[in-house]
Amino acid sequence: MTEFDQKQDRIQALLAQHELKALLLQHVSSFAWATCGAASYVNTATTSGEAALLIAPAGRYLITNNIEATRLEKEEKLKSQGWTFRVGPWYRTQDTVAALTQGLRLGADGPYPGATDLSGDLARLRANLTPEEGERFRVLGRLCAEAMDGAARAIRPGQTEYQIAGSLAHEAERRGAQVVVNLIATDERIFNFRHPLPTGKKLECYAMLVLCGRRQGLVCSVTRLVHFGRLPDDLRRKAEAVARIDGTFIAATRPGQTLGAILQRATAVYAETGFSAEWTLHHQGGPAGYEPREYLATPDSADTVSLGQVYAWNPSITGTKSEDTILVGEAGNEVLTAIENWPTLPVTAEGQNYARPAILEVL
Repeated sequence: MTEFDQKQDRIQALLAQHELKALLLQHVSSFAWATCGAASYVNTATTSGEAALLIAPAGRYLITNNIEATRLEKEEKLKSQGWTFRVGPWYRTQDTVAALTQGLRLGADGPYPGATDLSGDLARLRANLTPEEGERFRVLGRLCAEAMDGAARAIRPGQTEYQIAGSLAHEAERRGAQVVVNLIATDERIFNFRHPLPTGKKLECYAMLVLCGRRQGLVCSVTRLVHFGRLPDDLRRKAEAVARIDGTFIAATRPGQTLGAILQRATAVYAETGFSAEWTLHHQGGPAGYEPREYLATPDSADTVSLGQVYAWNPSITGTKSEDTILVGEAGNEVLTAIENWPTLPVTAEGQNYARPAILEVL
């Protein structure tokens, strides 16, 4: 069975579970998932794209305007994938969905008039990856790692955060990984903000770079830190602690484990290292897919890890952070965004040895 056919079967099972007859997918992430990687957006920051998918008893429809139809047919090859195009002029609003779903119980990937909101269910479908998606994630992870390495090693004191962000975007985009999150902080801003949008502040000695890169709809996450001069002892202690916590997350992310239990094991290490409250200051990550996190791990999460899923954990202690994207394999977990020759910290977690990224010291 092809990847596309597997997803259509999952859609039908979801509809049957909720006693629905049709499904509307408007979100960029859902569109990419259902089409095995096609792009429906023009504005890269939008949630809903310029095209939608409707799966109904009478057929599978792609609903868009005459601006987008040609690219979706000729470059994304969606007509040959089996979608029936319903195209309207860009200057006229047409209620194509209503016409195609008259008398049908409708589900959608978000709020939609008269439809059942299946956004949570669809996030979990997107997070349960096929082997083909795992291979595409491997390619994306390598591209994001290369981009991060190139940008991080090129920064110099005196550069602004805008300049560093521009370098990171350049390194990612030129490799074919679209930047959907580009966070940069320098010096005291690393200690003050967990989500630091870049500013005109100039780097003095310490920088954090955060990248979420997208390719064929999938999204990889990676963070690295660079320090000019020798690390202060308190920062080194925090970096070692957060590396140990990250190792715990990776070791615990095995098939059958609940996200709540994984988080509990990691928060215990937060406490053991002397930073018990830090996990409450920022989310710790969760399964990745067609969103940077399809859903987050919380203390009461009953969701379980499945073979072939991808996770991006991001433990942080004020002033430092550890983040890579991993693939859950049969024998163990594979770090997709590992950077060759990046300095690492040896970590032992649950009887396994891991090399977690250290802060790059430029002496």
